[in-house]
Formats: sequence, structure tokens, C-alpha cells
Amino acid sequence: MRLLVIGPLRAPLIEATRMAMQRGAAATTAESIAQGLDFLRKRGADLLIVDVALDIAALIRALADERIATPVIACGTKLDKDAATAAIAAGARDFLPLPPDAELIAAMLEAVTDSKSAFVWHDPAMERVVSLAEKIAASDASIMITGESGTGKEVMARFLHDRSKRKAKPFVSVNCAALPEGLLESELFGHERGAFTGAVARRIGKFEEADGGTLLLDEISEMDARLQAKLLRALQERVIDRVGGGKPVPVDIRVLATSNRKLEDEVRAGRFRQDLYYRLNVVALRLPPLRERPADVLALSAHFIQRFAAANGLPVRPLAEAAKRQLLANPWRGNVRELENVLHRAVLVATGPEIGPDALIGLGEAYGLGDDVDRAAARAGAVLTRDLVGRSVADVERGLILDTLDHCGGNRTHAARVLGISIRTLRNKLNEYAAQHDAAGPLGSGGGMATRLATY
Repeated sequence: MRLLVIGPLRAPLIEATRMAMQRGAAATTAESIAQGLDFLRKRGADLLIVDVALDIAALIRALADERIATPVIACGTKLDKDAATAAIAAGARDFLPLPPDAELIAAMLEAVTDSKSAFVWHDPAMERVVSLAEKIAASDASIMITGESGTGKEVMARFLHDRSKRKAKPFVSVNCAALPEGLLESELFGHERGAFTGAVARRIGKFEEADGGTLLLDEISEMDARLQAKLLRALQERVIDRVGGGKPVPVDIRVLATSNRKLEDEVRAGRFRQDLYYRLNVVALRLPPLRERPADVLALSAHFIQRFAAANGLPVRPLAEAAKRQLLANPWRGNVRELENVLHRAVLVATGPEIGPDALIGLGEAYGLGDDVDRAAARAGAVLTRDLVGRSVADVERGLILDTLDHCGGNRTHAARVLGISIRTLRNKLNEYAAQHDAAGPLGSGGGMATRLATY
């Protein structure tokens, strides 16, 4: 975890930095936003802790303008309540009260890394893959990780990094499918000031940010042919050229790549360079889909139940036998990601001492379950669907957001995490609902909507 602390180094902030380092973070400090941005352009970071007395809104705008996707946590004393509210409104992920609490700092650090690093397996089909991964992890060989969407390819990449000789150095990931060609080139290789409109300063790319560590090229099959040629040169010569630069920059990295397509087919179709394929595919790891590793279903379910119960302050309820049968019978077309979502919802809606079939929303007869399997989840889903008929999408969305906030005790950060949206999106939705209420009167039954919005 690379932590950057921005703000005047007063005693409480120094103590917070020390606590983070005791928890394994590699911490760096900067006294001003300008200094912090300069560091991010040159080195990068996984998390920012920023003094609430600084202009956090300006910092977040600058991060967005330069496409630096690093989460921000504001910090300050309880007397800084208004500034803390403004920081959250501007897009800060959370607020750290000072003087710092060691356990709270540990939880914040864990929240940034936990969901990306957990790796659970029991099935023999997965054991064979993990065994090979452990044998090759210590080498510097490039590795191609393939598998269907949701099988855990990035988790496997982090597993390899954590067992390599580069584990103390950065692990940097870039999604090649998420950015258009022009932006992806700058994201990978960096740019010089003035290289294009918006390039207000020199910025290092992911290759330089990962120097000494591991670079994961996620969904490599989506990369444009011209960039494939530039990537091949970087892998062969271990140098890169920043956009708008004239001097090669040496880099020392290990490259891992993922794809949910068969790259051999992409090569035959002429969409992927054969020489780049051979350069990346020194070792191939194929992650089997969840339907081919049934022993992992219950192991992963137990892991997700513990994680989401802890995150939401709920008791850890075991799975009822009927619920286990339903989970094992499901084909899991969305793989581990689908299982994670199902268990997240189940933890939130379950009542009683166990998680029963009725809490497994989304499973049931649609998946062709046998007569011996409890069909309560299917019946619950049918009832839920009937309740939604006749309502607009916007109305259903509003109800879901407000009900989730109720469940989370009004905590916007937790609610946004459960909903899978950013705190900024949640805030904008609430402002929208409040404006609609002011303009058109109560949106719900009686005056309950006004009371709920005022609470949040």
C-alpha cells in the first residue's frame, strides 16, 4: 500500500502517518496540494490522506482532470465538521477524525485493498492452477491469465505479485478496455507537458509507476494495433517513450496480462500481434469457471458472508442446508463475481439464525433447479417482480437507494459501497430527490419522504 499524506505535518497527522506505516503502508508526505500532485505525477500512490484544511475540492478536480484515480480520505479534528462535510461532498471517500485511532486507520487501509486481494479456493481444478502459479511466481516471466469474466483474473495477478521477489514494490493495474486509444497511450507511457490539450504537466504512466514491481495489463485483447507495437518495444527493450517526449525512459517491471478471449483466435484473425502474444504468453494460466470448480462455491460463500457481515456490522449467519443446495445447483454464468453479489444481498436481507433460500435473491427455477431443491428464492423473486410492475425505473431506483440508506443507518459511505456506486453519485441522487420533493410535494406516502431526506 503506497500512502501519500498531504498537509502541514502537525502532531496528529504525524501520528496518523506513523500508525499507517506500522500497518505496512509505505508512506510519503507532502505539505501542499501542488506538492502532492507533483509527487503523484512522478510516482503514483494507492491512497491519499489529506488535511481537511486544504482545498480538497480543488485536489479532486485536479485528479479528475489528469485521470489520476486515487481515492482520497479527508482528515481533521471534530471541530472541522463543516469542512469534513464539504470534503465528502466534493468526492472524498471518507473522513478520518484526529487524533487518529489505529484500528480505524487499519480498517481504511484494508478497505482499499481487501476486496482485490482475497483469494479462496478448495476445488482440485483450481488447486492445479494455484500450484502452477506458486511455482512460477518467483520468476520474472510474463504470464497470460485467461478465463471467463468474473473468474478472478486480477486476484490471481495479485496472488502472483505477492509471492514474487517484487512484492515490496508497486502492483499497478490498467484496464486496456476502459480507455480509448489516445488516452490509453498516455495512461500506459505517460506524457510531457503540452503533449496534448489538458497535459498541464509531465506525468508518469503506469509503466514508470510500476517500476521495480508488477504491471497488470487487464483485457489486453482490446488494445489497438498501433499500441500493441509500442508495447512490444517496451517489453523487448525495457524502455518506454512518453507521449510528446524525445528521450527513452528505462523501466524495470514484470508484466502480467489478462484476457477473457482466446488470444490464439485473435492472432489468427489478425487483431492481435503474434510476436506480442508470444512475448506475453511465456506461461499461460487458465482460470476455470465456477461451474467447473463446485468445491469452491461454499468456500467462497463463507468468505463473502464473513466479509459483508463485518463491513455492515451484521452477525455472521451460516448458510442453511437448503440454501447450500441452491448455491451448488446454480450454473454461475457470472462466475465468482455473480456469487459475490448474491451473497452480498443475502447478508443484507437475511433474518433469523441462518441464511435461508429466501435470501438468495436471483436464484430459482430460471436456472432449472431440480424438484429436491427448495424453491423459496424463486417464489420470493416472483413476488418482488410483481411488486415492481407498474412502477417507473426512476421510482424503483429511488426506493432502493433510500431503503439501503435506512439499512446502513444513514451512513452514505456504507450505502454507496453496498449499492456499488460512488459517494458522489449517491449524493447527487439525494440532492435530486430533495429538489423533486421541494418542487412537487411529498414523493412517498404521507410526509415520510421529507423526513428521510432530511435525515440523510
